[in-house]
Amino acid sequence: MKLARPDVFHPRIVLAGCPQLVDGDGDDAGLVDALRRRGLHARWLSWDDPQTEAADLVILRATWDYAARREEFLAWAARVRNLLNAPQVVAWNSDKRYLDDLAAAGVPTLPSYFFAPGEKVRLPRGEIVVKPAIGAGSVDTRRFTDRAAAREHAAALQDSGRTVLVQPYDARVEAGETALVFLGGAQSHAFTKGPMLPPEGRLPELDESGTFAEESLTPADPDFEMWEVAHAALEAAAGHLGLAIDELLYARVDLIGGADDPLLLELELIEPSLGWRQLDENARESQQRQFALCVESALERLGLGPLSHRRP
Repeated sequence: MKLARPDVFHPRIVLAGCPQLVDGDGDDAGLVDALRRRGLHARWLSWDDPQTEAADLVILRATWDYAARREEFLAWAARVRNLLNAPQVVAWNSDKRYLDDLAAAGVPTLPSYFFAPGEKVRLPRGEIVVKPAIGAGSVDTRRFTDRAAAREHAAALQDSGRTVLVQPYDARVEAGETALVFLGGAQSHAFTKGPMLPPEGRLPELDESGTFAEESLTPADPDFEMWEVAHAALEAAAGHLGLAIDELLYARVDLIGGADDPLLLELELIEPSLGWRQLDENARESQQRQFALCVESALERLGLGPLSHRRP
């Protein structure tokens, strides 16, 4: 039996899911083995399991119930010893008002209008999307052409204490969203997400966990111009948060449109699906190895490297 060297520190790492998906949705199934091959040992726990607070590093992966428990989630994120992505990233990215910050930084972004509880909701012309500003997985997100129905949904969200986000419905989403994935701030891979919002009068079909709308995913090879917009979004976010771009362990940038007019829909820094299953076996193994290398780099940066606890 091979024993761990007593003079080498072995950090306790947790991949965080949620009560409905303690071990994630299956897409991240290879990460534990990828980390193990680098000598890093990780296990899955629900984020609200008290054992997470004893871990040296927690990596958010499937915390898809956070929107309904945001204050509790943010308090927990602040208590965890080390969190990736970091607590200030979570606080900023968990409220879609971050879109205003990216637009102000010059990132081409789908127009977004926010209305807090008690504020009068103003609707742009044409078909629109109404959703909570704090939400995940397309839960409580609806398309409308009927303005009265849109106002009714917005009022229901406000009555429940939530800020409403109203956006024009951009028909280019029917061709799918391009999801561009970064690891440690560097370009990794991409995939396409098919349209998730059904026409008015129908609700999105949720996964059996009830935490996110079911998605149809296919591999993608975006043009350079798409990656440029994605890079700009990531750099703007890191700059706004006062972080180096490589301090973001993972990121997913969701765009619509093509190389001539890409437009940001969302920047996902908390719990995005990274689309590993859209890669062939060799590419998946290579990029999951890169994920593990980025975790190694983060551990060194956080003072949790293999020699960090060695006594003189």
